[in-house]
Amino acid sequence: MASKVDRLIEKMKVKDFKLKSMLEITKAINAEAPTEKLLGLFKQAAVEELGIDKLLLFSFDESWKCILKIGVTDEIYDVKDQSLFHATDSISLSTGTGTQESFDIVIPVHHNNAPIAYLLVGDLAEEELKISPAIKHMNYIQTLTNIIIVAIRNKSLALENIAQQMVKKELELAAELQQLLVPNKIESTAELDAASFYKPHAQLGGDYYDFVTLADGRKMFCIADVSGKGVSAAFLMSNFQAHLRAIFSYTNQQLKDVVRDLNKKVNSSAMGEKYITMFIGLWNNETRELIYINCGHNPPVLENGTDAIIELTDGSLGLGMLEEIPSISEGSVFIKPNSRLVCFTDGLVEIENDQMQEFGIERVMEILEKNPAASSEQINSKLITAVNNHRGEMPFMDDTAILTLRFT
Repeated sequence: MASKVDRLIEKMKVKDFKLKSMLEITKAINAEAPTEKLLGLFKQAAVEELGIDKLLLFSFDESWKCILKIGVTDEIYDVKDQSLFHATDSISLSTGTGTQESFDIVIPVHHNNAPIAYLLVGDLAEEELKISPAIKHMNYIQTLTNIIIVAIRNKSLALENIAQQMVKKELELAAELQQLLVPNKIESTAELDAASFYKPHAQLGGDYYDFVTLADGRKMFCIADVSGKGVSAAFLMSNFQAHLRAIFSYTNQQLKDVVRDLNKKVNSSAMGEKYITMFIGLWNNETRELIYINCGHNPPVLENGTDAIIELTDGSLGLGMLEEIPSISEGSVFIKPNSRLVCFTDGLVEIENDQMQEFGIERVMEILEKNPAASSEQINSKLITAVNNHRGEMPFMDDTAILTLRFT
């Protein structure tokens, strides 16, 4: 009789401990305790109260890691042992090799039908003739493992979400700053009708255009494209824009010297990892001369009065491709009345349809030819309409910028 009472008392103690342990772990989870604290409570419950003296707990977070070891040595168990990660979908007695070989039970934890953790439980005192605590408390151990692993996973996902939100906020701020740098609207004059279009591929773009009236009355305009995409491309372009503006605000350099200066700046900023293609022009309304340099950029197309449409190709290599640009050719064109110039980045002409056919520069020329009386804004609208018709359901794969000028 006494032994039955003793066993009953022992069972009540174990049940009471299990409830208290579960409550303590739940409180720790609700208090957002660190992972180390949760694993400490798990270890306390398994070892000190249940008498389990040998276990390994593996968890998956981008890769498999062993997050808890009890009663084993570091050098024996290798997290790269792939035999573990093809284990059964349910609790099983271990009959495996490798990491599983010296353990009695494998307890998997699944999420969306995929394993996210494995608990391996063994018994150091195997010679003792009694039920192993791993077998005796298996259901409770499974419940405890699930709670701990899910809590750790949720904590990791929460931290990941916070990091993503921080990155999103930083990108939004960077995008707002970039929008301030790119002219929202170009002011046309009686002598020059100008219009622009800009569509970044993602939140941040690497294309850029600018249009500035200089102190001597000339118009400086440019369009540029950074190799690559994303934050690094956007910040390089922002740095480039600031330097370009500073050159024309505080110096009176020749266009070739401007290009050499910009090449040095791109090299120092990008450190050989990126480069910039650019077309830059200076328009003198009094002499009607347009001088320009094309630094490896898509050639703008010029409809010079009634002459045939030409491409403006004189120039040099892209900025940042070499430490020193070996040679620069400066182009010069006398602009006739009612001439039109369309500058663009490769996102316009290289966009493909579902047949992998590019939009192409020929379509840009065709739109100019078919719309001789159209304003710069109308030309841009017709180009975008034509591009959308061409690509159909295909997405934009690159930033797209257009700068169109009509010389009256």
